[in-house]
Amino acid sequence: MKQNDDRTFPEITYVRGASGELVPVLRGTRLRVQTVVTAAQKWGFSPIQIATEYDLSEAQVNEVLAFYAAHSQEIDASIAAEQIIEAANV
Repeated sequence: MKQNDDRTFPEITYVRGASGELVPVLRGTRLRVQTVVTAAQKWGFSPIQIATEYDLSEAQVNEVLAFYAAHSQEIDASIAAEQIIEAANV
């Protein structure tokens, strides 16, 4: 377990993203927490739909969403920053 990891969520770990900042991902994958959150919130996918789309178990999706609930401020800030970058590059 890495120093920044939240022991409450053993399936979530942090990796360095392309920008050099630490990004929470599903352990054993490169799937970012914010990707799952976007699928749930913006696209309206259910946990089962997300699991099917990303080849995950429903338990993995539920852990990612629970991690988001506990760390929403951090994840929302990351999503907002990415949207600003995307808008600037259009």
